[in-house]
Amino acid sequence: PPLFYKKIADRGLCVSGQKALDLGTGTGVLPRNMYRYGAKWVGTDISKEQILKADLLARRACMEIEFLAAPAEEIDFPENTFDVVTACQCFLYFDHEKTMPLISRILKDDGRLVILYMAWLPFEDPIARASEELVLKYNPGWTGAKETRRPIELPGVVRDYFETEEQEVYDISVPFTKESWHGRMRACRGVGASLSEAELVRWDGEHKRMLDKIAAEKFEILHYAALAILRPKRGTPAGPR
Repeated sequence: PPLFYKKIADRGLCVSGQKALDLGTGTGVLPRNMYRYGAKWVGTDISKEQILKADLLARRACMEIEFLAAPAEEIDFPENTFDVVTACQCFLYFDHEKTMPLISRILKDDGRLVILYMAWLPFEDPIARASEELVLKYNPGWTGAKETRRPIELPGVVRDYFETEEQEVYDISVPFTKESWHGRMRACRGVGASLSEAELVRWDGEHKRMLDKIAAEKFEILHYAALAILRPKRGTPAGPR
């Protein structure tokens, strides 16, 4: 929803006159949605296929965004290149021992690292709860279930290179249709990335039938969103300069 992006821009981040790097950009969701705020964007992702899709979607929308296929641990930019580095829905997957010094080096002295996360709330939203229970039926070991509101967790190595400037956790309702919510659930790592082809076919049919019973054609799913804004340490033993 627009509020998710406005929260960033209202803090003077990823706006006109700035250069921003989005790590783990996927199909470029963050830079494409924040493009209107005027920053010059670069997006990187470990998946070449995702980068190709991101580039296609940006060009279709007449957006000048540079996309590069690279793991976060191997980004290669000169020192002091970016005003902002963002990581949305992906920070937990990084090798933080490798990425933290890299991010600190490519950020300007007054730059910011912005970590973003959003998740549905199954204990409060009945549709999210029903969908999650079905995922667990097929994949009991899925670790993405049972989310509750919490600030973004920062590994200890992050504090060697960054200071926390601000954290915020807030509720946000996300609109879906039955089709788009089904696609969202299918794309979660407990389903599309984990189930066998036969299991996926069965899950797919059962989830669609379940939604036909409990959901209107359009509805909203209650989520919480969290952001952490960090500034690089400078002139410390752990810091890069």
